[in-house]
Amino acid sequence: MLQANQNPWQQEAIIIHSQRLLHSYQHWMGESLFDLSASPEEIAQNLFDAPFIVVSHGTEPDPIFNYGNSRALELWELSWEDFTKMPSRQSVRDVEIADREKLLHEAATTGIVKNSSGIRYSSSGKRFHIENIILWNVLDESGQYCGQAAMYWKWKYV
Repeated sequence: MLQANQNPWQQEAIIIHSQRLLHSYQHWMGESLFDLSASPEEIAQNLFDAPFIVVSHGTEPDPIFNYGNSRALELWELSWEDFTKMPSRQSVRDVEIADREKLLHEAATTGIVKNSSGIRYSSSGKRFHIENIILWNVLDESGQYCGQAAMYWKWKYV
């Protein structure tokens, strides 16, 4: 739970998770999104305030979002608290579930999927199309799988 006047990226667990997200991205993509030599707190803030969407979910049987940067929270129209309680499957409707599951399985098998697209829904039901998705497996400090993350720059309401 967030303390008064605390941003999500200021929580110790999110600082660590932000590093995992970015180190895993670098592992799979061979390039960095940010200067990883910055302090862990700066890395977490930069990721949270980035001009693109970054989300991730854990390894639960019905994975729950465990991260959404400020752009993601705006797009989904949710608070941090509500977003991080939501099963990631709830971001799609029945029609898109099979495509989403295929994408998640491909990333789980290969480590990364690039240039995908799809339809998602905000909490109020707004439908938006996302493009050029990069989906990657998140690895912990031991190199163990601990979830999946997605990033994209382009979205539009449809």
